[in-house]
Amino acid sequence: MSSPSERYLKQATVNPHWINPHAFWYLREAASVPSTTEYILVEATHENESSRRRPAFDHSALAAKLTESTGQNVDPSNLPFRWIEFSADGPLDSVRFRFSGKVFEYKGTGELGVWEGDFGTKLEPLDGDVATIHGGPPTELTIVNKTEASVKVYWIDGSGKNLDYGSVEANGETSLQTYVDHAWLLEGGNGEKARYRAVEGAGLIILEPGWGHPKELALRNSDPGETREMAHREIFVRDGNVWVRDDSEGELQITRVEEDPSGFQFDPWKIKTSPDGKFAVVWKYTPEDPNGYTLYRIESTPADQLQPKLHSSSYPKPGQKIRIDRPCMFDLEGKREVPTDDSLFSNPYDIRDSELGWSPDSQEYRFEYNERGHKHLRIIGMNREGAIRAIIDDSSDTFIDYSQKRAYHLSPDGTELIWASERDGWNHLYLYDIQSGNVKNQITKGEWVVREIEKISWDTREIWLTVYGINPSEDPYYAHLARVHLDDPSRLTLLTSGNGTHSWKWSPPDPATGSTPSYLLDTFSRVDQLPVTILRSSSTGAALVTVEEDATPALLSEGYIPPQIFVAPGRDSQTPIHGIILPQSNLDPTKKYPIVEDIYASPHNFFTPKEFQSTWDLSSQYELASAGFVVVKLDGMGTNWRSKAFHSVCHKNLKDAGLPDRIAWIKSAAETRPWMDISRVGIYGGSAGGQSAVSALIFHHDEENSPFYKAAAADCGCHDNRIDKMWWNEAWMGWPIDESYEANSNIVHADKLKGQVLLTVGEMDDNVDPASTLQLVKKLNNLGNHDYEMLYMPGLEHGAGGGDYGRARRLRFFQRALGGPMEL
Repeated sequence: MSSPSERYLKQATVNPHWINPHAFWYLREAASVPSTTEYILVEATHENESSRRRPAFDHSALAAKLTESTGQNVDPSNLPFRWIEFSADGPLDSVRFRFSGKVFEYKGTGELGVWEGDFGTKLEPLDGDVATIHGGPPTELTIVNKTEASVKVYWIDGSGKNLDYGSVEANGETSLQTYVDHAWLLEGGNGEKARYRAVEGAGLIILEPGWGHPKELALRNSDPGETREMAHREIFVRDGNVWVRDDSEGELQITRVEEDPSGFQFDPWKIKTSPDGKFAVVWKYTPEDPNGYTLYRIESTPADQLQPKLHSSSYPKPGQKIRIDRPCMFDLEGKREVPTDDSLFSNPYDIRDSELGWSPDSQEYRFEYNERGHKHLRIIGMNREGAIRAIIDDSSDTFIDYSQKRAYHLSPDGTELIWASERDGWNHLYLYDIQSGNVKNQITKGEWVVREIEKISWDTREIWLTVYGINPSEDPYYAHLARVHLDDPSRLTLLTSGNGTHSWKWSPPDPATGSTPSYLLDTFSRVDQLPVTILRSSSTGAALVTVEEDATPALLSEGYIPPQIFVAPGRDSQTPIHGIILPQSNLDPTKKYPIVEDIYASPHNFFTPKEFQSTWDLSSQYELASAGFVVVKLDGMGTNWRSKAFHSVCHKNLKDAGLPDRIAWIKSAAETRPWMDISRVGIYGGSAGGQSAVSALIFHHDEENSPFYKAAAADCGCHDNRIDKMWWNEAWMGWPIDESYEANSNIVHADKLKGQVLLTVGEMDDNVDPASTLQLVKKLNNLGNHDYEMLYMPGLEHGAGGGDYGRARRLRFFQRALGGPMEL
């Protein structure tokens, strides 16, 4: 049976199915009585406010009519269907549903009859191999077999493996409960085969005679790596050189790459002709290092053979030579290359035109340049005469967070551009005039950050944003939705309210009022409060109807103990650090318990849960809590989505991992919780968290050279950033490789390690090179003065230590290293 927190979370979850732009229904699953469901109708425009949320129909009356019609006993509290449909343009007083091989219609007058019209979404077979994509909402799939032979049904899991789900008999049908984006395979006895993907609603597969036989496909070679002639108006690439074609003069070769000592060649797939056809930009490139790093992994226990297998994959590492792209201007009428200066874009990590490219008047070609080392991010213009200008030039003394905060949007007429930047110390939006390169307006400002652009209306000059930290009295990581005018930052409207982190779903646009949805379904929660869902006006944020109320008191009455939210100053005794505490459910306040921190301090995000989590969602943490540990999780300096200064602590300093803030926070928490024993603190993490866990034992000792953390469990850690993948490490540690990489290495500084350590790694890890863990093991072996535990996991990939056995070993390790509850 599901835990109370899972049941109440499911009850609070609203998956709206919009009937029209003003009304939706959803299926509510009651927490207090298992297997009790109710269809709820929400009608925003109902004149009676108390009727805006109501049962979609009389469940008892429908069940009685269905029992009478079919002879089957139908329970009104758990109706035997999971999808209903209304007439999109008619009154909302009748519903249709599929049951026992038929589609019925139940009218508001109490009549029940068979519906002969369309119902559900007919699915078409997909080409090629497919696999399940996890995470979609529940849905239904009905298979109607109109052939004279049975058909086998398989669910295709996330790895592409087929799992037997029975069969559909000849001239029969079956309904499956599934999830949106799950994949299914149907196979007949004569070679018939078809794959489908589930969609929202009542998915319908109809198998007619002759189904499932593959059609001949006309295939063509589309390998962009093959250098060959490729026509593009009057300019093309042949054998790495640029040519032009003219009706009167024929073909003319413009470039001769064989004379270029840099080794550049032109890319036949990247030819961008100006709108007037008179000029073109052709991109040239030097390839990446042909001797770049290849990650080899030996699979010692393959499932399909006795002998080991060798696997390999390209795995660029920090400092490695990468492909360099460069745009070049060509005059098609003059049949010549226009000389240009590349000093503003000579050392790219990434360079692209994305949604930019040629200006509408054909006068300038624009592209984005992300410098290697990530200290400069530019929008560059190249005119037809070859002049180069930086339209936008963002720079940082530490790094520009390109992987998370790079965002720009060009206006439809190409004259304005919205640009995200941390130049004032917070991630905000700026409106640029493209022609002048000047900032017209700072769209947002304040000690809060823009997380994401939801949508833009250039007609009304409004923008909808996900923001963090906009309410000073709330956790700065709580998400809210705001709308602001592009030309006036004072015209900012917060469209969500409620102390918690918010998510939202939009209603469909109303054709009568334009493209902007009229409503948003706002859901907010905290780790200690179940979700509350409110239907709001999308223009004002005004609450129209509460769809699901806070059921936390009922959950608490069943004995649920939520995580404790705790805030305390970090290392500077000033900056608030936010985290949670998970005490065990049978905590005895007369005893003191060892503490274990779950750490993941990667700079690309924050990682402490903010929304309500069931005990299943936090299962690995609750396993430790139930075994006698106090589990904590928090975000220290160096993680993302606070101020730029907060984030930049990680720069060339990944060994820091916010650990000074974490230590201060744990000590503060223990001051008011005597049952937290700060003399026995452990730490665990995987990947970047594995690096941080070991760093805690190496780099974070007190004035007496004693570690605050007494034990660390590190899974698949990147213990030297030179061994790990290029993009993640250069993003925070910079380029070129310098002494900071060595200064942050757990391997180099392993002699400073104090405390007990458990190292786990999967031999098939292709995310973090397993050599990172093994080189740390070798260094500890060579030192010879430090005992450690090592768990090498054959056949497993990244995160191997998070599986059942890995977690069990971790628990036993902490029990040995830290002990159990002790008397105060």
